[in-house]
Amino acid sequence: MTDFMTALPVQPIYPGDLQAKGVHFQSTCNLCRESHKTQVWLCFLVLSFLSTSTSAAFVPVPNTSHAQSCLKSLKNAIEKSDAMLYAPSAVQDNCKVMSLRCYILELLVVIMEQEIVGPKANCIFDFNDRLPKDNFVGCRPCEAYSLKNITVFLDGLNNLLEEMTTQLNT
Repeated sequence: MTDFMTALPVQPIYPGDLQAKGVHFQSTCNLCRESHKTQVWLCFLVLSFLSTSTSAAFVPVPNTSHAQSCLKSLKNAIEKSDAMLYAPSAVQDNCKVMSLRCYILELLVVIMEQEIVGPKANCIFDFNDRLPKDNFVGCRPCEAYSLKNITVFLDGLNNLLEEMTTQLNT
């Protein structure tokens, strides 16, 4: 079992070379080359874990400070709403993006109901379009949060945006 992982010899690959498609498969394990189902399954499990753990480590979030300024300019129009909205509270670090997405989706409902138009409303729509659409494992869906009035909702959204802005700037 000492030769569990080995690297295949790598040949130079030039632009347009047909071998370029399989570059990420240059490193493989000896167990995968054998026909034993359990060993192959284990190898693919390890390789898939490594590929997902590195890609999920960083989730790009659009400029939250810009969204904050858009929200501030819309505050008076939004506060006229008497809607009850799902408002995440006590947000876990790994669920901040998912919670932000919940807030923004609820905010978009208010913007449409209040018929708010203009560049600052468009700013929120654009921000929503740039948010990651992934469903994060272990995070509650938006509908699982309790309904809050617009004042509590805006406070929570502002706090989350401020926290994320501070985190991105450090």
